[in-house]
Amino acid sequence: MRTLIVEDDNTSHLLLKEILKPFGPAQSAMNGKEAVEAVRAALESGEPFDLVCLDIMMPEMDGQQALKEIRALEEAQGDLASNGAKIIMTTALSDPKNVVAAFSGLADAYLVKPIDKARLLEELRKLKLIE
Repeated sequence: MRTLIVEDDNTSHLLLKEILKPFGPAQSAMNGKEAVEAVRAALESGEPFDLVCLDIMMPEMDGQQALKEIRALEEAQGDLASNGAKIIMTTALSDPKNVVAAFSGLADAYLVKPIDKARLLEELRKLKLIE
């Protein structure tokens, strides 16, 4: 499983990286702009990400905007969201507006920080990324 962790908080980043380590390589991005570029490069190289863990509150470009741009890149490649990367929003924001916006932007799951390992692994199973 190829993963992109998009997180500007070092503690959250390290936690996600540690949880996901057994399942394959993880690349990092510190903001939404870097995430969009990483996804673009991965798609162009023919090695797209299987999973993107995407924070919402970040500098330069927030996660909601990055989500829209990532899905647009996948669509331009001919991939529908159902065939693209599984995107899990990993954020401190639990308000309905952000949750609805994420799912409207075609996020696959939404986890509120602090990230709970058991819940993250449960979502990965639901998304058929791990067994």
